[in-house]
Amino acid sequence: MSGTLTITRTFPAPPDAVFAAWTTPEHFAVWFGTDAVEVPLETLAMDVRPGGTWSAVMHLPEDGPQIHWEGEFVEVDSPQRLVMTMTDQPGTDPGAPITVDLLAVDGGTEMIFTQVAEGFSEDQLAQLGKGWRGFFDTMERLVTT
Repeated sequence: MSGTLTITRTFPAPPDAVFAAWTTPEHFAVWFGTDAVEVPLETLAMDVRPGGTWSAVMHLPEDGPQIHWEGEFVEVDSPQRLVMTMTDQPGTDPGAPITVDLLAVDGGTEMIFTQVAEGFSEDQLAQLGKGWRGFFDTMERLVTT
């Protein structure tokens, strides 16, 4: 089983603001995980260049577990494209990278987010999409303030 999750969303902000949300630790910490999850800035490291790495620790609510994330930047073409890997199992193969394409459109930026989800069922893909859409709701508030 494998699938591809594609989310297209238009943000009422310029491409450089949306790109910065993905690549600036202070911004990434705000939206990654939604408002219900904390990603302390001191746990976030980003070396935004091809071959550079990133890592973050996500604290789930109500004394929930911590999720340790890591990945690598594969392609960085500011402000129109970002390709990066991510895994919540540090030290393992992160699988296919996620791709974020940003296009200037009337009224803002169209973001096309693509993630190949190898081994995911249709239900798991739906849950993955729901999670990312929640992240992007928080990102929208960030880039429009």
